Amino acid sequence: MTTKPTGKRIDREAHLKWIPLAKMQVNPLAQRELNRARVNKLASEMELEQFGNQDQSVQCWTYDGENALTEEEEAEVFLKLNDTLTVATFEKFRIAVKSGRPEEVDIDRIVRAQGLRISRQHGNGAIQAVATLRKVYRMGPAVLARSLGIIRDAYGDAGLDVGVIEGIGLLCSRYNGELSDAAAVERLGKARAGIGGLRNSAEDLRLRTGWPRAHCVAATVVTIYNRGKGGKKLQTWARSDSS
Repeated sequence: MTTKPTGKRIDREAHLKWIPLAKMQVNPLAQRELNRARVNKLASEMELEQFGNQDQSVQCWTYDGENALTEEEEAEVFLKLNDTLTVATFEKFRIAVKSGRPEEVDIDRIVRAQGLRISRQHGNGAIQAVATLRKVYRMGPAVLARSLGIIRDAYGDAGLDVGVIEGIGLLCSRYNGELSDAAAVERLGKARAGIGGLRNSAEDLRLRTGWPRAHCVAATVVTIYNRGKGGKKLQTWARSDSS
């Protein structure tokens, strides 16, 4: 819990209080997304005789009066508490956006600008791979934007997974001034077997070379790109670049 000095004493901003269950509410913006399967499992295993009812109280850390938290501050407290508690990467990312952390907010902005969204739900431009988004973002914000645009236009939702996002990110980062986004979209979109063909070829390459999966995706995309007619060819993805 956070603390603040008051004269010679250090008082906690939060205090323990007993809160009746009937008064409990959950702020969905500063907590994990509801996991219905988890709720159903807990409900099936709950022994109501031991738990009591809504007259029962639970001891909680509370922030009152001048120490009351905004939603952004509540989200930040959640993140600080969960530096030591195990929390899914996705949930920490989502709450970091709500708390206003610059990197996560900018990643979310870039994703939305491409007509996509960060969500656990499938389809409609949803991306769950937040750790990969962060990794590609650190290659450069423009790299992330280009990568997502190419994947969106060439493959749609089917391409929005970990290996493809990182692989296209490596491609955009390395061939920055040489790669034509429009040509990449056209050639990838027309390649035989589409996204499935890309994944299969990349996996074959990984088994043969031992390269990381994302590098194999990038190397396969270079091969597909260079098959196209016209325009400048890209340098072959060399083994030394897979480390």
